[in-house]
Amino acid sequence: MAHMAADQACGPLLITDASDPRLADYVGLTDVRLRRSLESEHGLFIAEGEKVIARAIAAGYPVRSMLVAADKQASLAAVAAGCEAPLYVLPPEVAERLTGYHVHRGALASMQRVPLPPVADLVASARRIVVLEDIVDHANVGAIFRCVAALGFDAVLLAPRCADPLYRRSVRVSMGAVLAVPYARLPDWRGGLAGLRAAGFRLLALTPDPAALPIGELAGAAAQDRKIALLMGGEGTGLSGRWLAAADQPVRIPMSRGIDSLNVAAAAAIACYLLS
Repeated sequence: MAHMAADQACGPLLITDASDPRLADYVGLTDVRLRRSLESEHGLFIAEGEKVIARAIAAGYPVRSMLVAADKQASLAAVAAGCEAPLYVLPPEVAERLTGYHVHRGALASMQRVPLPPVADLVASARRIVVLEDIVDHANVGAIFRCVAALGFDAVLLAPRCADPLYRRSVRVSMGAVLAVPYARLPDWRGGLAGLRAAGFRLLALTPDPAALPIGELAGAAAQDRKIALLMGGEGTGLSGRWLAAADQPVRIPMSRGIDSLNVAAAAAIACYLLS
């Protein structure tokens, strides 16, 4: 941390060597395995683009450092001016060599993660939540968070194997919504839903099963329920048999023309709208 203070005192620093150790937080941003390891070890995540960086700062995430391509430096000026973290300026080709892709948005920031709240604390004041079981696609997780934020749901709970909402692609697809929507991870996949029911939630399992109740028929009645937890499953397989059996009510989005399901993010948008 000492070198960060010294760096900031010098103002923006031009770095032309992609192997400079000060840039370690930004190495291989397209390498999912590497990023999981690095981000977990150092408790960080990457925010991309001026607006998302500003939202991360506003949400209270500490900034470790910022990086900007030299030709986009002006785009980050306002955000960087109010931040004490170091700002590294790289020629575009060096930024691409470092990160593994063309940094077309121009700006990146390495942010420090903060501890997630306990599930009980998160749901204590919530009325509508989405619970995700084993959704491993980062873009889908980010899109669902954006739906939750836009359509008035209060929080998201993640099963242990769900993708990381703070992975760069999730943050980007969500347009920063993952930074604003409270979320937590269920510590126990097997028994986690029992805790939600004990907290007063009615568990609705979204499924393509033709025998399930059309969700539109439930929408009016849902307003009478004090608390709703919408359960959504992984891409392709949907909810597990265990979670389907644990739900209070299976619900479906009626389909036509031989289509049996929607992308999970599209389904989340429809379901959240009808239940909000």
